[in-house]
Amino acid sequence: MEATSSAPSPPAPLQDATLTSVKQEPNSNPVSPLAASSPVSGTTASNTEQHYVAADSNTSTTKSFVPCKVCGDKASGYHYGVTSCEGCKGFFRRSIQKQIEYRCLRDGKCLVIRLNRNRCQYCRFKKCLAVGMSRDSVRYGRVPKRSRERSSEDGNNRVSTTDAADQSPDMETKHLAVYDVILTVSQAHHANCGYTEENTRNLVRKPLMFPSGIGSDSSENDNEVATSTVDSAEQQKCWYFQQFAANVTPCVQRVVEFAKRVPGFCDLGQDDQLILIKIGFFEVWLSHVSKLTSNTSMMFDDGTTVTRQQLEIMYDTDFVSALIHFANTFNALSLNDTELGLFSAVILLTADRPGITDIKTIEHHQDRLIEALKVQVGRNHASEPQLFSNLLVKLPELRNLGAKHTAHLDWFRVNWTKLTLPPLFAEIFDIPKCEDDLQ
Repeated sequence: MEATSSAPSPPAPLQDATLTSVKQEPNSNPVSPLAASSPVSGTTASNTEQHYVAADSNTSTTKSFVPCKVCGDKASGYHYGVTSCEGCKGFFRRSIQKQIEYRCLRDGKCLVIRLNRNRCQYCRFKKCLAVGMSRDSVRYGRVPKRSRERSSEDGNNRVSTTDAADQSPDMETKHLAVYDVILTVSQAHHANCGYTEENTRNLVRKPLMFPSGIGSDSSENDNEVATSTVDSAEQQKCWYFQQFAANVTPCVQRVVEFAKRVPGFCDLGQDDQLILIKIGFFEVWLSHVSKLTSNTSMMFDDGTTVTRQQLEIMYDTDFVSALIHFANTFNALSLNDTELGLFSAVILLTADRPGITDIKTIEHHQDRLIEALKVQVGRNHASEPQLFSNLLVKLPELRNLGAKHTAHLDWFRVNWTKLTLPPLFAEIFDIPKCEDDLQ
């Protein structure tokens, strides 16, 4: 989907401050974030479970012991799509039926085995989903074999209520991959976004007030008064933009950290990573700040609030109207934090940004993210079959807004000597800095 305005030129490389924040640590394992963050795919977890199974086999017949895929205990059958024990079967059923929300105190990376499976309910539930336990199997229960599958109207979002015994290994593997992507991105979003439901629940609004002493000088001479008025308008434009930059800059680093945990992102070359972040950042940030945007104001994640008029001083009336229109229509979709995180990841992994080289790899990773977003939206908005399509329509709209924002920044690039901006903000938007002039 193409934007209606022309695409911006390939961005200049970020300076060292951002380069070091994006690239991986020395000697780090070059596996994808998917493998690094998933308890089931880690070698420690699998080795521990194998050791436990081997130890248990010494006291029982090896052939009769089938391990639970969640905790390694002796499985009692195929429950909700997975070979599992009675304990994990009951735990998963209660979690779904009572809609319990768990929390982890160890960054969601607890080892789940028989001996400690009750220690962290969050990681146990996460692993239940990761190995393929189906929420729908709990909701719909056992149904006649001929009615075990139903598909959505468009035929693309299939909801399976089959007994696990009828599921093929390929389907189990596919479910595992999709749910692992959902969980990985959801955790990354919650850990690195200041606009989550939890973080914004108790925000206190702090109006942004222009200092009365700036640009207030007057003169009796008409020409000097006119010049003073122009200077005052520019001073206001620069001052508000500096406040805007100060509030947005922390989000740059958070988006960098989020990107590093998106499955597939760290598999890309560093140049492609930087291009994706530099061009995609504003679109990601706008999708986040929209929930705190109304017809009259925009609030940052610390409560600082700019009015519509103040935004118009920075940009112009048409652009601000477009921003607010996007926010209103995007908010109407009522996405939860996990869905917003997946949508943000889809924005970042856009293959046709100017300057990108590894287009096919990025397209492959974005396809996986889109599939995960589709599954998540289908589960939570079953009564709104058109919501997923309406959500995808927002991608070109965001891209168009990002291109317009880049064009608006030309004024600030020309007048950079009048600005004092955080270095990271200046780098992400290619605005010159004082040190650039020393070369």
